[in-house]
Amino acid sequence: MRHARSPVREFIRSLPKTETHLHLEGALPYEMLHALAPERFPPAPAFHAADYRYEAFSKFDEVLLGHALPWFTSAQRYHEAARAIFARHLEQNVRYVETSFHLAVTQFITTPGREILAAIRAAVPPGLDVRLFAGMLRTDYTGPLQAVIDDLENWDELDGVDLHGFEGVPTEPWTARVWERLRSAGKITKAHAGEFDGAQRVREAIEQLGVRRVQHGVRAAEDPSVVALAVSCDATFDVCPISNVKLNVFPSLAAHPLRRLMDAGVRCTVSTDDPLVFNNSVEDEYVALATEAAFSAAELAQIARNGWEVARVSSATRAAMVVEVNRLAVAERIRAGGTPT
Repeated sequence: MRHARSPVREFIRSLPKTETHLHLEGALPYEMLHALAPERFPPAPAFHAADYRYEAFSKFDEVLLGHALPWFTSAQRYHEAARAIFARHLEQNVRYVETSFHLAVTQFITTPGREILAAIRAAVPPGLDVRLFAGMLRTDYTGPLQAVIDDLENWDELDGVDLHGFEGVPTEPWTARVWERLRSAGKITKAHAGEFDGAQRVREAIEQLGVRRVQHGVRAAEDPSVVALAVSCDATFDVCPISNVKLNVFPSLAAHPLRRLMDAGVRCTVSTDDPLVFNNSVEDEYVALATEAAFSAAELAQIARNGWEVARVSSATRAAMVVEVNRLAVAERIRAGGTPT
């Protein structure tokens, strides 16, 4: 998605932003794939059209894997992709990123996960803080990844874990035990919930898995008691609005419950999810909220503050970023003709 420059977009660009829900394989810049095999990957794929919608999760998964796996064949390829991804973050004044790599890829390409982590870490540019997560499917513990998962607490270079994949698959009993052990080792635990399945999966993530970082979480809006639970335990929903629309979770951004969740007291951040297949950026997410869902500058500033509230950074960095967001929000209000208070 591309938007003309405007005062609103200038304000959004100026905000020091975070991205806290990003799958690294799903963030590969498409032009790198096109350059790799132009005959296979045309310059303007149909799924990059603004009005494109995925008819089902299976179709989305097919497109994502069909485009990501041909690139991610080595640790060096992870490094090259991460370098380009992180450069785009800096261009948009995104200063903190939490991104996951798909743990199962280590089996596909027979490359140790720690080698992939090192390759990604080496691509982080000055001016950007990056935290790295291992993402896994709900069924991964029953296969050859079990030994790898059991060793994750010893990976000092790993910041956390994320449970992802199709929500129609039940959450298996091993997850709560492993997630608790990893939290005890200082890792951040996340779980995808409340996207394709209902509010009960958000409750499950919070009460059974013990997570306070819910990826998506938006279907919690269907049950006020789950919203209240999220607020009471200080959970954060790392929301991806454009992804939710492209995947038909909601028909439009105007119908998206992000504002309702925030008004109810849920801390929500905004991220891109898989820009390789959604053709979006962090900046696009903010602009779309402003133009299609009438989010005010104050609401956009709150989203930016929310990201810094949960970022794993020093208290001094967090405070400085919040001060900067507040200063910019006041300046934008004055520019738009309001009062500074």
